[in-house]
Amino acid sequence: MQAPLEIEVKFHLPEIKPVRDSLLAIGAIHCGRIFETNIRFEDVSNSLRKQGILLRLRKDDRIRLTFKSSLSRPDTQFKVHRELEVEVGDFEACHSILKGLGFHQEQIYEKWRETFVLNNTKFLIDTMPYGVFLEIEGQKSSIRNNADRLGLNWKKRILLNYLEIFEVVQREEGLNFSDITFENFRAKSLDIRKLLPLLYAG
Repeated sequence: MQAPLEIEVKFHLPEIKPVRDSLLAIGAIHCGRIFETNIRFEDVSNSLRKQGILLRLRKDDRIRLTFKSSLSRPDTQFKVHRELEVEVGDFEACHSILKGLGFHQEQIYEKWRETFVLNNTKFLIDTMPYGVFLEIEGQKSSIRNNADRLGLNWKKRILLNYLEIFEVVQREEGLNFSDITFENFRAKSLDIRKLLPLLYAG
């Protein structure tokens, strides 16, 4: 079975309230805000990232195991990847199964995620330890149309995932840690705005 495609773009949000108000104004349904803990796994030779593969165990109000893979030819307008996801009942048991299969915990990343839905499009306000972003997920035409409705600058869209964004932050700020946790960033006075030109797809 071929994994279904997930299509999305991100925008940095200097403020949350104006976008939240705009989403409600266009009829998006608010679905709540939850805290996520994500664990990225690697194989014994640390080759998954090099192959464009993400193997992730996520815990929020559910527990899900996710496999993502990059396309052979990247899309220049949207972030597109193949995704398979399954819900599991026991976080620790799934963690142990992955370890038993030879995978190891490589990185932890946390976020607060606030979800809005309009028809078949998801709007995700993600508060990361290093900044706040809006992720729009759906079909290409819907993503572009809704970005315009929200007054977002398409040239400032971001096609990197949150781990890739962190790699830019880590490199530019000289950070000596790899886990993207709120605790690790607590003592850092980071202004993500100065790094945004490095993130834009253009």
